[in-house]
Amino acid sequence: MKSKPIYYCTNCGNETMKWQGRCPACGAWNTIVEHTERTGPSSRAAGSPAGGRRPKTLREVESSDELRFSTGSGELDRVLGGGAVQGSLVLVGGAPGIGKSTLLLQICRHVCRERKVLYVSGEESERQLKLRAQRLQVDSEQLYVLSETSMDGLLDTVRELQPDVLIADSIQTLYDAESDSMPGSVSQVKACTLALMQLSKSTGITVFVVGHVNKEGSIAGPKVLEHMVDCVLYFEGDRNTSYRLLRAEKNRFGSTNELGVFEMVDSGLREVPNPSEMLLAGRPLNTPGTCVACVMEGTRPVLAEVQALVTQTTFNVPRRTTDGFDFNRAVLLLAVLEKRGGMNLASCDAYVNVIGGLRLDEPAADLPVVLAVASSFRDRPVEDCVAAVGEVGLTGEIRAVTNLPQRLQEIARMGFTRCILPRQGTEALRAPEGLELLRVRNLREAIEIAL
Repeated sequence: MKSKPIYYCTNCGNETMKWQGRCPACGAWNTIVEHTERTGPSSRAAGSPAGGRRPKTLREVESSDELRFSTGSGELDRVLGGGAVQGSLVLVGGAPGIGKSTLLLQICRHVCRERKVLYVSGEESERQLKLRAQRLQVDSEQLYVLSETSMDGLLDTVRELQPDVLIADSIQTLYDAESDSMPGSVSQVKACTLALMQLSKSTGITVFVVGHVNKEGSIAGPKVLEHMVDCVLYFEGDRNTSYRLLRAEKNRFGSTNELGVFEMVDSGLREVPNPSEMLLAGRPLNTPGTCVACVMEGTRPVLAEVQALVTQTTFNVPRRTTDGFDFNRAVLLLAVLEKRGGMNLASCDAYVNVIGGLRLDEPAADLPVVLAVASSFRDRPVEDCVAAVGEVGLTGEIRAVTNLPQRLQEIARMGFTRCILPRQGTEALRAPEGLELLRVRNLREAIEIAL
């Protein structure tokens, strides 16, 4: 079996055919290391039953109503597209301590009622897994735990036990004996993920894999790892707060727009079925510089509080800072507000923040951001019972957005009595009971009504 040296960057994972002092991809110095990758055929690949398969027509492929199964977590099922798919490979990533392992161990409580689960950990011993399971109140005769880092040992255990669900925590701790590089390296992560993918597709086992993230916030290892799996989930949130957001970066069996909300408590992760109530908790009343927005997270409307602070600058160039909102979009809206709204923001620092760790990335959040900035600039509060929805154009016009009926229902359900929205395209829209619709054409009308 022949081998050849390959060099890769430990910082970004970029591969090159020769050693260099500086990585050409990320520009880091002294991060290029050498590893040997065998080019001969793998014994596992050569003996794989996939070599004798023949192509089938689409009509010949059998499909069952039991293709999906519930994980027991409504928020996780929502993000997955209605439940976990049999034979799928799901990658769960996030910062250390964010709750990845906790979530996967918690779902075993429900999944083990009907399926056999094997939890393989390369970071914890069986005793440590037992202690964590007791804290999370997880106990089932169908749950098997294994402390293993060898890929061969993991596959042998799977062949012997034949579980329905496999959880590997984490992919960076597994190693393939056929590769000479260290666990967590580019070649090891690729080889182990490929083996797990072949396992899930050939046997129908649902595989959940935990992935570490690097300092940039992406999954550590080559980008091809995310291409190989069926679903990529990211846990987000500030470790200083108790709330966690779960998003799908990629999903071959569902939408990538859904959002799952959890709260970290002493007994593990608790689902938050009403994110709007959580995001609006503690909202200051009768205070300038705040406005409530309604955005769509997949099929779910969510209310979020947008805060802004405008102060006189002490620098030659005013500062612009955003958290939870696109910086370039915020700069554009400030320019429109100055030009079309008649506010002198060129001599002011402006700060925009979205409460709760949520990120607003759709046009419907334009109008709430503009109203929050205008409220802080004039030091006059937007009424506590008012929410706003609308896209702001460069000429100051307010444009319609999608899913307005669902947004208005959520606004009315949360107790708001007035909503500022675009006049264009909403003439035939009927307001929910108890909600007054304030239709506006442009930015000046919206500011006059809100303030």
